[in-house]
Amino acid sequence: MEPIASTGSNSTGDAANLSEGLSRASAAEPRGLRDRTYVAHPRLRRLKVTFILATNALGLLGVILAIHQAIRVGVSALDVRMLVFMYTLLVVGVEVGLHRHFSHVSFKAGKAVRAVLGVLGSMGAQGSVMAWASVHRCHHRYCDREGDPHSPRLHGPGMRGRLAGLWHAHLGWQFNDRLPNSIVFVPDHLRDPLVCSLNRLYPLWIVLGLALPAAVEGLLTWSLEGVWRGFLWGGLVRLPLSTHGSYIINSMAHGFGRRAFETNDDSTNIALLAVPTIGGAWHNNHHAFPYSAQVGLEWWQLDPGAWLIGGLEKLGLVWDVRRATPEAVKRKRRGRSGEESAW
Repeated sequence: MEPIASTGSNSTGDAANLSEGLSRASAAEPRGLRDRTYVAHPRLRRLKVTFILATNALGLLGVILAIHQAIRVGVSALDVRMLVFMYTLLVVGVEVGLHRHFSHVSFKAGKAVRAVLGVLGSMGAQGSVMAWASVHRCHHRYCDREGDPHSPRLHGPGMRGRLAGLWHAHLGWQFNDRLPNSIVFVPDHLRDPLVCSLNRLYPLWIVLGLALPAAVEGLLTWSLEGVWRGFLWGGLVRLPLSTHGSYIINSMAHGFGRRAFETNDDSTNIALLAVPTIGGAWHNNHHAFPYSAQVGLEWWQLDPGAWLIGGLEKLGLVWDVRRATPEAVKRKRRGRSGEESAW
């Protein structure tokens, strides 16, 4: 594994030990473990299809209603602010919470911060904390190889294969009857009472993501019209923006864009998406150093997620922040990286 820099007294701790364990496991998995990588059942397909169709139908309905409202009565500045506010909250929850903390353990935090990040990430309706982290760790273990849950690179040659791969990586992978096995990929979360509680209440957090903007705009305007507008713009219209804003990394950042590092996959960096994904679009950087809380590795690579983590670190709210050292980045660019972390 690459050297890491940490501001805490224990630079790696349990997180690094678990990461190294999964890295060794991925190098030589016994047949029995491979057979347990996924759990599959026809009911899973029904549940997944129902959920994905429902959330996307809600988002589409919201966009149609928003267009209708904009034409008839216009859009207020408060509507736009509510949309931006909710989008920002949820992308922070997904990228900083579900991704960098719960999937990669790039930093440690107390229960209150972890709970807030877990709730915000769950409000995005992209999966519970355990499900999201299981899928993502599975993606890193098998990236762009058989076993990757959403690789766009495994669907044949030519334009037809590429288009099929893009559809699969963006949304199609969620219509099958299987999920990565939480026992294999998130044993740490299965032992964590806080994560288990967040998981059990997952439907509530989705509802909260729709109700919160309605309540806020209703209180600010002290009107039922404000409740409706908040629900529409901060809830329904925000829903497809935040979900597909994450899905586009799965589909586009494994074939389009630039590569700064040689990795065992086809990950790329897409600079144009760096700000709306608060750094998540520096995807090749992330796959080169998956443990790092900072993925903008050049001064010009905007990484708002890392800025937020750094701010919380200065306030003492997070600690043991893991970052790739400049020496590790230089070695990786020269192709002398050593062992890569599984996630």
